[in-house]
Amino acid sequence: MAELRTEEEQLEAIKRWWKENGTALIAGVAIAIAGVVGWNTWQSYQENQAEAASMRYQHLVSLADGGEVDEARSLVAEIADNHGRTLYADLARLIDAGLAVDEGELDEARDILDEVIASSKRAYVQGLARLRLARLQVATDDAEAALDTLARDVPAALAAQQADIRGDALRALGRDDEARQAWQEALAVAEQRNQPIYGVQLKLDDLGAEEAML
Repeated sequence: MAELRTEEEQLEAIKRWWKENGTALIAGVAIAIAGVVGWNTWQSYQENQAEAASMRYQHLVSLADGGEVDEARSLVAEIADNHGRTLYADLARLIDAGLAVDEGELDEARDILDEVIASSKRAYVQGLARLRLARLQVATDDAEAALDTLARDVPAALAAQQADIRGDALRALGRDDEARQAWQEALAVAEQRNQPIYGVQLKLDDLGAEEAML
């Protein structure tokens, strides 16, 4: 009887505990399940968004390569609106800047690149935008501004290109000795990092040929 009483007491204790805590326990389990389901749904949504952004970006590249400028630039706006926080939106803006240059809209191209530099959270993309802005500044006879742009940090992977464009800016300013040093640095960095860099040796050869004629 004692054992039975003990079992009955234990059963009653369990019933009381369940009455006091069962609702909270069920709610906790439900919340946990909802959290897992919600996270999985969010992850699935993010993956779908990334896939959609990738597809739209690939279409943008195809349009830009095909010379369909108006449609391409319209698609850039769509990617920026719908996928603004993705890498594809940043890359789309870089393409947009190039299209603006091709259309002769240099001020607009400069504004686009400035926006990428200011808004992108990706250091490599910011570095690409700075290099392209500096090239544009050299091409529009604003070499001093290009040097200021190039004075900002860029990722090490872009150091050779940074030195190359710095050489272009210095050459435009008539600072040939410094230009030579910059181009030599570009070649050295590219060799060290096993990166191809085109046209730099030709610039050095042309500079040497011009000096030989003086």
